[in-house]
Amino acid sequence: MMERQNATHLNVLAESVLDEYGIIPQHVKIIQNKGLKTIWKFSDNGEVMCLKRLRHSPERAYFSVNAQVYIHGNGGKVPKVIPNKKGNAVTLYENQVFVLYGWIEGRDLNFDSPGDLALAVEGLARVHQASIGYTPPGEARVSSKLGRWPGQYQSMRTNLAAWKETALQNRDRQDHACYLKHVDSVLEIADRAIRTIGESPYNDLTSTEQQQHPLCHQDYGKGNALLMGQDVYVLDLDGATYDLAARDLRKIIGKQSEDGGGWDRGRTLQIVEWYEKGRKLSTEEKQVLAIDLMFPHWFFGEVKNLYKKNKPVPAGKIERAAAFERSKLPVLKGMFGGESP
Repeated sequence: MMERQNATHLNVLAESVLDEYGIIPQHVKIIQNKGLKTIWKFSDNGEVMCLKRLRHSPERAYFSVNAQVYIHGNGGKVPKVIPNKKGNAVTLYENQVFVLYGWIEGRDLNFDSPGDLALAVEGLARVHQASIGYTPPGEARVSSKLGRWPGQYQSMRTNLAAWKETALQNRDRQDHACYLKHVDSVLEIADRAIRTIGESPYNDLTSTEQQQHPLCHQDYGKGNALLMGQDVYVLDLDGATYDLAARDLRKIIGKQSEDGGGWDRGRTLQIVEWYEKGRKLSTEEKQVLAIDLMFPHWFFGEVKNLYKKNKPVPAGKIERAAAFERSKLPVLKGMFGGESP
């Protein structure tokens, strides 16, 4: 009964918001309802659309939604943003943030299938390319990670070292004992990445104006890439941020390595090759990608649950994460030329 009442309330809300667009929706269906983030699918005179309630502040939405408007207008394959009656891409209603999109009817790409992964990576590259030149409106809160990697590396390294003290105080527990066993070797990898990025072209690459860089997705994976005909559509750009493309590539390559049985030089190069079908990378960008792959992001991501969120982590997971980090060094050595990581 509560779920039905909630659905009824949400559908009434959607109808009220869609009045701001001059739309009386038909066949309204809630397809996602996770906390504040809600997605409704409906039709209007035979045209299928998607209304989305965002978690973000209006200022953050002005950045990401207008980015999507720009990408679409620049030929990028992303859902079209439909403006409201006032011509605005973002609608504010009862202190909530809404956006209306055209519905994309396509097939979810399977990132575990090499053929689908190739399409997904090339599709991302094309959206990256179409995003270059975006200038956000004045009221937007700009999201940018450009120039911040060295500081982020150092911050994560500082945390890894500081957590040793907590682990020492709790070394009778398997998870903390396992952390102590492996953290020093992981810190060596972190130090190597910090040193190498300081000697790399990173600062030169990121010193140009934001608009000269692509917008990274930050969460590209299953459910965010749809094949419609011959085109790959990239969805859910809420987290878009100015950065080097290496940010998205590092996450894709890392996920494939985790799920695919470990680091593989051939697979890593293949993913970069697929990307370059849609957008070329400079030698310097590839060198920085290798450095970002070297930093122990995955070990940090595993143990932060233990030390930042106080959530138990099985010792076996920590063991595997440490082995995963150490095993990549021979694979990355000399990759893409230039200074070896």
